[in-house]
Formats: sequence, C-alpha cells, structure tokens
Amino acid sequence: MNRKITEVVEQLAQPILHNEQMELVDIEYKKEGNHRFLRLFVDKEDGVDIADCERVSEQLSKKLDEADPIAESYFLEVSSPGAERPLKNERDFRRAIGRHVHVTTYAPVQGQKVFEGKLTDYTGTHVVVEADGKLTEIPLDQVAKARLAILF
Repeated sequence: MNRKITEVVEQLAQPILHNEQMELVDIEYKKEGNHRFLRLFVDKEDGVDIADCERVSEQLSKKLDEADPIAESYFLEVSSPGAERPLKNERDFRRAIGRHVHVTTYAPVQGQKVFEGKLTDYTGTHVVVEADGKLTEIPLDQVAKARLAILF
C-alpha cells in the first residue's frame, strides 16, 4: 500500500520538481502516533530554502487533492534532505566522492556490515570507502543504506 502511494506521489511530483529545477531525493509515507505523514525530500544544485519547499508543497497539495491517492487524512511535508542526506543513485554517489559517508550492507563485506569513512570512488558497480587508511570496495548490490555523515 505505502509503495503504491509513494509511486503515485512521485508521478505527481516529478513535473513540479522539473519546473522548479529540483530533484526528488526521497519520499516517506508513514504513521507516527495517531497521524500520517507524507514527506518529500527535495534538493537542487545550490540547495533548497523554505520558499522552495513552500512552492512545491502548494503545487503538490493541489495535485494530490485532484488525484486523491490517499484515503486517510495526512500531513504533507516538503523539506531538504538535510546534512546527512541519503545516497540512492549514481548522481548522489558521484557528488559525494571525497566526502564522509556512512554505509551499511546486507551481508558482511570483509567481515563487517557498517562502514564510515571517506567515499573515494564510485564505479557503477562498487563504492570505495576509506577508513583508517584502509580502502574497502563494497558491491552496490550489497549496499542496504548509504548517506552522507557529519564528522564530529
């Protein structure tokens, strides 16, 4: 059910985001307490601000009201993906080269499932993470989640 909703929302959002020169980073539809939330995370080359999020929210809200893909009431939220944005596609990984990342895998790679370090390469089939002077090549099909990470 949630997957179908997010697919419909993505179809409605893409033309709006294209016109606003933005990209869709992620969509979440989830229940929290007694409320349901539809969250869109959007970005653009020079970053998004509140006015950008408001414009997308207003336009998408109208499209959602017309298409009515969600039976129950919900809150629509449009925001930036934040400093620890997820890495989901080739463009995300390529932009993150040289930056600090956090990667978890489905199965152990070289004996571990969690990697945090500098993303040094993206080959299309693997990502390479450098941690403590050691390079680890991780097959993309083993990456469960990847995101930018903040160094403290």
